[in-house]
Amino acid sequence: MSSNARHVPVMLQRCLDMLAPALAEPGAVVVDCTLGAGGHSEALLRRFPEVRLVALDRDPTALALAGERLAPYGERATLVRAVYHELPEVLARLGIPRVQGVLFDLGVSSMQLDEAGRGFAYAQDAPLDMRMDQTTGMSAAEVLNTYPPGELVRILRAYGEEKQAKRIVSAIVREREKEPFSNSARLVELIRDALPQAAKRTGGNPAKRTFQALRIEVNAELASVEKAIPAAVAALAVGGRVVVLSYQSLEDRIVKQVFAAGAASTAPPGLPVVPERYQPRLKLLTRGAELPTEEEVAANRRAAPARLRGAERIREDVL
Repeated sequence: MSSNARHVPVMLQRCLDMLAPALAEPGAVVVDCTLGAGGHSEALLRRFPEVRLVALDRDPTALALAGERLAPYGERATLVRAVYHELPEVLARLGIPRVQGVLFDLGVSSMQLDEAGRGFAYAQDAPLDMRMDQTTGMSAAEVLNTYPPGELVRILRAYGEEKQAKRIVSAIVREREKEPFSNSARLVELIRDALPQAAKRTGGNPAKRTFQALRIEVNAELASVEKAIPAAVAALAVGGRVVVLSYQSLEDRIVKQVFAAGAASTAPPGLPVVPERYQPRLKLLTRGAELPTEEEVAANRRAAPARLRGAERIREDVL
């Protein structure tokens, strides 16, 4: 299946509109930090014919498919294999000191969810891999089979917000001693059996939180987000804008905190005049997090958990 057919970009029009004021000038550079199947990138190139795009992704398969999709735009699109927290190094290599726009569409891409062999989806049996870049790092199966019980409990609680973490991990440890985990169906069944009836009646598939936690651990997602959002702000020219789509509360909280800190004065209390170095660097473009419309969720169920935030760089750092 083509990347075009598989991928429906989330909150696409709102992302474009929010970035538009920063991308109006010829020569503007926009970075898509999460290329995926290329839906957002293609829309940026189409709507802003003078813009140059730099697009990042760690997944070689995504880069290959999106590369075909974006080929008609020629040298306007530069695709780079990198994790989004590596943005400063990528821009330095390309000789780009400042950019006018940055877009993040965080989490696992629709393309990765739809590839059965990747093991991201709990609704179908697949090898427990979950690596966004399958050429490096530990798979989800290796995490399940080798991590100490206490570490697994921490991961499920911290990254999956799973209240039944101890119960699930006890079952995992018991079962992995009989036979190591390799496929997702066995883990899903174990979680269903381990949870009390009350816990299975709310929150959708009972395996959802555990799979989220494993995916975040395998790909070090939160650590990358914690580095990437400040790096994106630092890369913006004055007047530049950063727009972030998050799909779970842990990511959204990081984005909210970075934006709020940038939009706040750092002046000591009681100063009659606030020097420029204490003035806010950012202006918030959203009041809280914006949500997808009911119409979009009806057309694309994967948009349902999306939370959109944006900010504009309003001054340079002053030493």
